[in-house]
Amino acid sequence: MRGWLTILVAAAIASLLGWSQPASAQTARIDAAAWSAYKAKFLDPTGRIIDNANGNISHSEGQGYGLWLAYLANNQADFEQIWYFTRTELLLRDDGLAVWKWDPSAKPHVTDANNASDGDMLIAYALALAGSAWKNNDYIEAAARIAKALLANAVVKSGGRTILLPGVEGFDAPGRQDGPVINPSYWIYEAIPIMALLAPSDAWNALTEDGLTLLRSMQFGPRKLPADWVSLRRQPQPAEGFDAEFGYNAIRIPLYLARAGVSDKEMLLRLSSGMTAGDGAPATIDLKTGQPKQSLGDAGYRIVNDVVACVAQGTKLPASSRQFAPSLYYPSTLQLLGLAFVAEKYPECL
Repeated sequence: MRGWLTILVAAAIASLLGWSQPASAQTARIDAAAWSAYKAKFLDPTGRIIDNANGNISHSEGQGYGLWLAYLANNQADFEQIWYFTRTELLLRDDGLAVWKWDPSAKPHVTDANNASDGDMLIAYALALAGSAWKNNDYIEAAARIAKALLANAVVKSGGRTILLPGVEGFDAPGRQDGPVINPSYWIYEAIPIMALLAPSDAWNALTEDGLTLLRSMQFGPRKLPADWVSLRRQPQPAEGFDAEFGYNAIRIPLYLARAGVSDKEMLLRLSSGMTAGDGAPATIDLKTGQPKQSLGDAGYRIVNDVVACVAQGTKLPASSRQFAPSLYYPSTLQLLGLAFVAEKYPECL
């Protein structure tokens, strides 16, 4: 991408996000103490984000989240550290996407060279935000390369819909008889308009519209919830070979919707109530029976419901959600994303 074009893209990103001046783009949305606690727990000196609930592996999702959080903390040095590991250890595929799994205990460390499309989108989104805010054309150019690779390899039309394949390999026919298979939590709705600036195509808007339409239709079982993995071969249904559950993947969907400004309160509240167990905490849900499988009491999971209550009903976040004490990588990440969003868009809920 030529220098003048990156400048135009950066300006378009700033306009899209409503940044009236450079300082507004550089304000930290995450408290410095919270970011310090997060990186002390999960950021290795090499720049990799450690998934401490999954054998201490690293993956493209975690690197994307780490970049996003470092940007939200306005910490350029940490961002560059995470980006160095990401580009040298994960951006190894010939198609421009990242390998998804890196295991410190294995040799070679890359144990699955397929991509994870949400990880790619997270990385590109964080790079675009940081490049625009910090006037770094290299970040914007790298974001554009990833966005173009996603558009070319993972954003596809199927059955009249535009969908995001979870990975380039293994999720569509002929490899899967029930393909295409999607993961509805891979739609990062706030990032998709940025992808459209980086790799212009009408397909991005169609991806948003069709993703929301599919999500509204995925009302499986008595709790009317989406599955983590969904077959679109005919009518949407839980995919073969996966547990038919609303699981750890899907728990973040309401947070993504809220952060993107999706104003469908009926859908937000349906998801929130459907995923809540009798003890008031979110849970993984057996879609066939509607029974909770595992209660998720960590503040990082609870904050998803708290964000929905803030957006839909004006309810203040409880003290337990406002206090950050990192535990496991995934809920700790969700908690910081939730806190950053509420601090910026709904400070009255704090």
